[in-house]
Amino acid sequence: MSSAPIKLLLVEDEPTQLLVMQRVLGQAGYAVETAGDGEEALEKISNGQFQMLVTDWDMPGMDGVTLCRRIREAQSQLPGYLYILLLTSHSSTENVVTGLEAGADDYISKPPKTPELLARLKAGQRVLQLEQSLREARDKIHQLSITDPLVGTYNRRYLNDHLVQEVERARRYGHSLAAVMADLDFFKNVNDQHGHQAGDDVLRGFVELAKASIRSSDWVARYGGEEFVVVLPETDLAGAAATAEKIRGCCATAPFETTAGRLVVTASFGVAALDAGSVPVGTAAEALLRRVDSALYRSKHEGRNRVTIADPPDTGTAG
Repeated sequence: MSSAPIKLLLVEDEPTQLLVMQRVLGQAGYAVETAGDGEEALEKISNGQFQMLVTDWDMPGMDGVTLCRRIREAQSQLPGYLYILLLTSHSSTENVVTGLEAGADDYISKPPKTPELLARLKAGQRVLQLEQSLREARDKIHQLSITDPLVGTYNRRYLNDHLVQEVERARRYGHSLAAVMADLDFFKNVNDQHGHQAGDDVLRGFVELAKASIRSSDWVARYGGEEFVVVLPETDLAGAAATAEKIRGCCATAPFETTAGRLVVTASFGVAALDAGSVPVGTAAEALLRRVDSALYRSKHEGRNRVTIADPPDTGTAG
């Protein structure tokens, strides 16, 4: 957990008890907000960033058990896990089970004794810390699964999945979409003559150069080896060609710093824009990649260190 005070929502309809508990929790270091009933609590939870909830069971209108159930039904829409401590005068096993099954994490009998209340909330903090650690680990694993470990761009898996999403978004809102494919020229010679470490330095240097030439909404994926795809949302063919030319020019004139010294490595580019036709989204994404790949092949075939724009999709050519 961060060093910031835990944000806690206290729900109690009895004014005196509310004030007493608010003071106790505040003195214990919690950032406390209050609500007088379940409806008000539910509204505050949906708008706030609470980490803990302490709620009475018996309240007018929506009681604490119903509040717990409603919160758990909407848990996926909250920014993080909400730990719930239920205050209850219902001490039978049946009632305790009812509260826990409704979504409460723990319960405490009313009126709560301050040491027990704070101890149970301290236990709740450990649950929140564990949940946050698991969430961070999951996010890190996901990030690793979509990132190229050498150059730090997205990988081909991410490209295949998210290019389809970009096409879908472009189609839905009537926006343009373009892609650039780049291939470093004679890259095998770099590895053969200067070693793979120098080759890795060139790859990373090219990525830095490409990222410096695009907008925050654009993104780069490693397609394989020394090939990269730059996806340019809300960009037409002319804009994509200009971006490709900017990267090409910088690449050709700015030597890469490597373990073998400064090396000049040029790159070839293919550019294509999304077909605005009615072909399925998945097919359109695949077709866009095929067209930039074909345009890139022409750049390589016609002398390298150049930008080639793909033929329009209605010409019947592969590129």
